[in-house]
Amino acid sequence: MMRCWHVCKLPGRVLGIRVLRFSLVAVLLLLLVAGSLTTFLPSNKDDKMLMLRREVKAQGQATLASFTLIMQTYNRSDLLLRLLNHYQAVPQLHRVIVVWNNVGEKPPEDLWNSLGPHPVPVVFKPQTTNRMRNRLQAFPELETPAVLMVDDDMLISAQDLAFAFSIWQQFPDQIVGFVPRKHVSTSSGVYSYGGFELQTPGFGDGDQYSLVLIGASFFSSKYLKLFQRQPAAVHTLIDETQNCDDIAMNFLIAKHTGKTAGIFVKPVNMGSLEKETNGGHSGMWHRAEHFLQRSYCINKLVNIYGGMPLKYSNVMISQFGFPYANHKSKM
Repeated sequence: MMRCWHVCKLPGRVLGIRVLRFSLVAVLLLLLVAGSLTTFLPSNKDDKMLMLRREVKAQGQATLASFTLIMQTYNRSDLLLRLLNHYQAVPQLHRVIVVWNNVGEKPPEDLWNSLGPHPVPVVFKPQTTNRMRNRLQAFPELETPAVLMVDDDMLISAQDLAFAFSIWQQFPDQIVGFVPRKHVSTSSGVYSYGGFELQTPGFGDGDQYSLVLIGASFFSSKYLKLFQRQPAAVHTLIDETQNCDDIAMNFLIAKHTGKTAGIFVKPVNMGSLEKETNGGHSGMWHRAEHFLQRSYCINKLVNIYGGMPLKYSNVMISQFGFPYANHKSKM
């Protein structure tokens, strides 16, 4: 019986040992599988990278839906501060770049910052020379596809800007602005510059335009880079006249796209604060030679580019009737 008992018990003990060994092996395998699976789980570093990517994507979407204001100024610090305060409240504004043309004079950056915080960052860019085309640089602080360029005496309502920006988003390869102008060819083949009062030969009424001035407009930031690659003669012409950078941009865009350079949006509330400045600097358009210079520039640019790329348009986009043509305006 003892032997039988031993014989009977031995297989059970052997089986128990085998089960135990099998269980240990199974546990080890499970641990190994679990360990290998954890390698596929995101680490803290991966979590941070994912969050960063989401933030970058959100910022990218934000910049697509916003614009950067570029304002060049000279001897108008009082108007500058007033305008900066006004434009800070404009929706969709991402950043303001102030092109400071008072060479050797410190911009009012400390004063501006001391009166903060401000909802939108302002970057002051002191220049080494007072040139009209300083504002057409591809600034590294420019992060948005859209540029709003405004002269340093121009006050445009937030409503007008929001509407014009919505139009630019539909026509991003053209200038969308508030001040139209035109060129006219004379019988001698020489071009003249002016406004709607000029009669366009063969078109009946004089209410057509071929340029939209960039001093109150939206346009694509890519054109600032393209402007830097224009023939040196274009830059020299602007520097010699201290004028016509806006005409050159219209030539550039019309030639680049094959379309009308710009689209005219009728402003509801826009005006000049020029008479309210204490700086004593009046706009260039007051100079006796201003319009003569601009006619001169058009003819020079035709020679540089080997032709006239500007095209006429009679379309005006209004917040109260979109769109309609054959408008009358004395802007």
